[in-house]
Amino acid sequence: MEQYRKSRAHSPHGFFECEGRGLKWLREAYGHGGPRVVEVFGWGDDYLDIERVNSSSPTPKAAYDFGAALAHLHDFGADYFGEAPAGYSGTCYFGPLQDPVPMDTGNWTTAEEYFAQGRLLPMVELGIQRGSLNQSDMSMTQDIVSALPELLGPAASDSPARIHGDLWSGNVMWTADQGRSEAVLIDPAAHGGHREEDLAMLHLFGMSYLSNIIDGYQSVHQLAQGFADRYTLWQLYPIAGHCVFFGGGYVSEYRSMCRSLLRR
Repeated sequence: MEQYRKSRAHSPHGFFECEGRGLKWLREAYGHGGPRVVEVFGWGDDYLDIERVNSSSPTPKAAYDFGAALAHLHDFGADYFGEAPAGYSGTCYFGPLQDPVPMDTGNWTTAEEYFAQGRLLPMVELGIQRGSLNQSDMSMTQDIVSALPELLGPAASDSPARIHGDLWSGNVMWTADQGRSEAVLIDPAAHGGHREEDLAMLHLFGMSYLSNIIDGYQSVHQLAQGFADRYTLWQLYPIAGHCVFFGGGYVSEYRSMCRSLLRR
């Protein structure tokens, strides 16, 4: 099996260990119907060695199968919202290789507390520290937090899922290495979270055969009523992250998303 080395000099402490342990943690679900996840061979302070995957094009059948496998991964579960990958006790990270930011871990028991205290508010605060967001954005975000019971609706009762955590289309590779098209997960920010987070990320920047993925998912796990209406809510965290990383048009997008949620 060919290896690929992902590296970055002077990376934050624990960055590659967290990713490596996250991949291994996600791979635990593979024997229980979960998706294929790249194999990990080792890591160091500034590198991660994983298997090399040859890319190909997806098919509707592969997308459906991936959706079903993703549901099995989520159902494999976590003990808490905010749980770190097994065997890891350091800082977890979210964001691009060149500028990852800390991602809080913890033992939140409700989706509302986890999303507010562990994800959304810390990211907006970081945006304020970097100068891309301001106190008005924090005030609007706190209004979102106050409205979370209504915005989450039936999704608030979901138990913690084992999620990829950064599941945009670029982190789902399609390969035919084993003779048929299948999805392979890479580059996670793995943790115990809410299943709708991964689905919302798939929608954020576009994904091939997305309806097939959702159909496959629901063949295994029926999503809570109104799940598609909550995509914008779950997308607030990654878009706030993009305000931190890149600024620019993501700032106006974040504000527009908040206003649309608060009008509901």
